[in-house]
Amino acid sequence: MTNTKDFTPVGSIEETEFLEGPRSRWTELKFLFNVFREFVYGFRKLHFTGPCVTVFGSARFPESHPYYQLSRLMGQEISKLGFSVITGGGPGIMEAANRGAKDVGGRSIGCNIILPREQYPNKYLDKWVDFDYFFVRKTLLSKYSYAFVVMPGGYGTLDEFFEALTLIQTGKFQKFPVVLMGKEYHDLLYRYMCGLVEEKTIDAADLELFLFTDSVEEAIAHIDKYAIQGFGLKKKKKMRTIRILGERA
Repeated sequence: MTNTKDFTPVGSIEETEFLEGPRSRWTELKFLFNVFREFVYGFRKLHFTGPCVTVFGSARFPESHPYYQLSRLMGQEISKLGFSVITGGGPGIMEAANRGAKDVGGRSIGCNIILPREQYPNKYLDKWVDFDYFFVRKTLLSKYSYAFVVMPGGYGTLDEFFEALTLIQTGKFQKFPVVLMGKEYHDLLYRYMCGLVEEKTIDAADLELFLFTDSVEEAIAHIDKYAIQGFGLKKKKKMRTIRILGERA
């Protein structure tokens, strides 16, 4: 029998109240204002960021783990293509990708979620933004990116992977390249998705919305072909800062 004590909510009082259903109009307006404020804050902080490639992955892999080293190499190679590397800003896979960018003089960005444990900004960030709301953070992780690299991870990583695929599948995103790295780690996931084709809940063509690979070289070639060549990306145009707004490039 499941111990319900294991599922005690750990979110803020505001988040808990939000789940209780309809509240006063003033309370709902304050919530909307807080969301709006967080979006504006994120847009201003990241206004001069991009083009980027977003790397998703677990916060739990230590530096000694092969997946950490793989993610660090991905960060290096993404930066060599001319992209900024943007991650969730935390430890583990995220830290590794940001670290890889810094290894080769690339730009390293983090969108950090405020959590009771595990999550904290890693030390390889040129710039980061702290968020209270997951959905705001996910929007910002997508807004500036031309490709998504999904490394081994848990619930959060899978959520980000499937949201990207859903938005591309439904035409809400352009057909940005998505790379699922780690064939052994994601083997059961891939077989499950093949089962969805057999059940006709997705089309066979939907499996082509992402590249499934272990190869950094193959992943980088895929991003080059479908992000750089596919969107005709050129050298980033330098944007003018407005000092009265406190902006810095």
